[in-house]
Amino acid sequence: MEEQLRAVIDDFVIGNPANRLPVGSNPFFDAPLAGFASANDPLFTDYKEIIGDFHLTPAELFNGEFNDQLHSGTVISWILPVAEPVRRSNRYENEHPSREWAQTRSFGEALNCDLRRHLVDWLKAQGHRALAPQLSGLWKEFPETPKGRASSWSERHSAYAAGLGTFSLNDALITAKGIAHRCGSVITDLVIEPSKRDDKGHAWNCLYYREGSCGACIGRCPVGAISFSGHDKNRCCEYVYNTLPAAVAEKYGVKATGCGLCQTRVPCESCIPRGQRLRLDLESEQGVNHG
Repeated sequence: MEEQLRAVIDDFVIGNPANRLPVGSNPFFDAPLAGFASANDPLFTDYKEIIGDFHLTPAELFNGEFNDQLHSGTVISWILPVAEPVRRSNRYENEHPSREWAQTRSFGEALNCDLRRHLVDWLKAQGHRALAPQLSGLWKEFPETPKGRASSWSERHSAYAAGLGTFSLNDALITAKGIAHRCGSVITDLVIEPSKRDDKGHAWNCLYYREGSCGACIGRCPVGAISFSGHDKNRCCEYVYNTLPAAVAEKYGVKATGCGLCQTRVPCESCIPRGQRLRLDLESEQGVNHG
């Protein structure tokens, strides 16, 4: 069933006519990544402290949707890596996102929502109950929390729980395909073996947190919302949700523009950067003699 689910996600994205920029034939997204977390993983309860008590667990969302208890189940998460032509278009922008990036944020996220619905329908056809938290009536956004803008379900945190990546200085998720991506998830009562979560630390893929180097995303932010102290979500969100749409949304023909400057022209744009420590770890695993 795990391989079937991966195939369903892949087939929906790859070759989908909706996975195309309005001009030309370049896709919004490359082949997806997928991972699985147990719906009973205690990490989802921990998120009530890490994110806020308003963040819902899979069991709470399931109960709200079906008025029934979720005794066991799975959170299916996926990553839609932004395609290289779109990333390239955004690399040398310094104030506003490129047109292609904004279209990927707007039209590509519409495709992501269709994938959520498609996967829910597919699971129902197999005899399982399923819901997409992002499309649930219980999903709420909280503009002001002690930790900045947040919502009742975090797609990034569910992807982390499913072993798909770790966090970064700018709060985004660095995956095997890098930091430039969209992500999504579905909760189901189907039980699938959880993906391995490489527990070297919640920010191990980030060069700054791993070995004190990098910080390239700091210089990429046009409003100074990233520093070595972390990510100022309020300043970031004001720029992304208010300033940028007012400046370029109409010109680009979109409603949501995104930004993505800190996700492009950085070492983690499309991969987990090796750095010195990861290089030594890999060589140690391969039995390389440093003497």
